[in-house]
Amino acid sequence: MIHSQAGVVDSSRHAPEPGRRPLPSVKMTVDHATKAYKTASGAVHALDDLSLEIGDGEFVCIVGPSGCGKSTLLWAMSGLHDLTRGSVSLDNVPVTGPRSEIGMIFQDANLLPWRNLWQNIHFPFEIKRINPKPYAGRVRELIAEVGLTGFETKMPRELSGGMQQRASIVRCLSYDPAVILMDEPFGALDAFTRDEMNLLIQKIWMETGKTIIFVTHNVSEAIFLADRVVVLTPRPGRLAHIFPINLPRPRTIEMTFTPEFIARVIEIKTTIETGRFAGAEPPAPAVAPG
Repeated sequence: MIHSQAGVVDSSRHAPEPGRRPLPSVKMTVDHATKAYKTASGAVHALDDLSLEIGDGEFVCIVGPSGCGKSTLLWAMSGLHDLTRGSVSLDNVPVTGPRSEIGMIFQDANLLPWRNLWQNIHFPFEIKRINPKPYAGRVRELIAEVGLTGFETKMPRELSGGMQQRASIVRCLSYDPAVILMDEPFGALDAFTRDEMNLLIQKIWMETGKTIIFVTHNVSEAIFLADRVVVLTPRPGRLAHIFPINLPRPRTIEMTFTPEFIARVIEIKTTIETGRFAGAEPPAPAVAPG
């Protein structure tokens, strides 16, 4: 079990009975987010008046058609990109730039090729000017958790794609951020490795209680991981629907073949294709339960 700076997190809080979910307090708020880009070929309206609340310790996946503003929204939540209008808040404090409480994992592992795995993992401490010594035990636990013990001195070129992405997860978690933003982190991996990574990130999330916002094109992946799946409309990205996912945890790959799971995949894919939810389920609120 992974220890945070605050101590061991009880994973049972993320293992509700089937059909039930914990009721988290609000951790992150997106309020009327609008983003327009100016490009050489003209303006691009990426997001339009999108509001959303993320619960503390919640796993939320964001899906939608290509170009709908999923990554734009995530980058705004990270504080790395400004919004044209609207705001993002973390614990009721506006996010106006990068925050130490927010970590980000990208599709590309982005390991520095001239640094070994251990040195890459410690790079954020240098950037943030944090003393790494108090975190040494946590880093070693994380390395063991993702199966990279013994590879600390290996260079990125000596690691497979899956191993590099595992290292990027450790790098993000090493300084114990409260919120983790993930931008299609497993999109470049083969199907088998992707399944392994989904099981791994579910396990880490259940052990640490982190708040995770995860952007993906893969609807099955979103349902497998999420407490709620947020669907955006075609550009400009607006809120189309939010699907609660009440499958029991820990989830298994075998669950993805059940009729209940497949029905949810069809519902969400249809919503992505049409830009609106046409089922019998009442509209889900944009706010986290609680």
